[in-house]
Amino acid sequence: MLVRIVKMHFTPAYVDEFKILFNNIKLLISNFEGCKGVKLLQHETDETIFFTISKWQSADDLENYRKSNLFIETWAKVRPNFSSKAEAWSLLEQ
Repeated sequence: MLVRIVKMHFTPAYVDEFKILFNNIKLLISNFEGCKGVKLLQHETDETIFFTISKWQSADDLENYRKSNLFIETWAKVRPNFSSKAEAWSLLEQ
């Protein structure tokens, strides 16, 4: 099982829009082949920092998602609203 953690730091004006966008696509991501679930976490004291945590059957499944129209279109919407570069980690669940 592969766990993908992505840290995103948004401009303050985009926070509410991002929450709406994520809630609208969460089910689509969760239903993507190989995805075992996805959740969104918001920083405790800095409301502009978010983490997504998703679980994938394999690295190939994650890569297929990253090449999908769902990811490409979503990333195109959120990327211009970052206040710093997103960070991502792929971790093997033990």
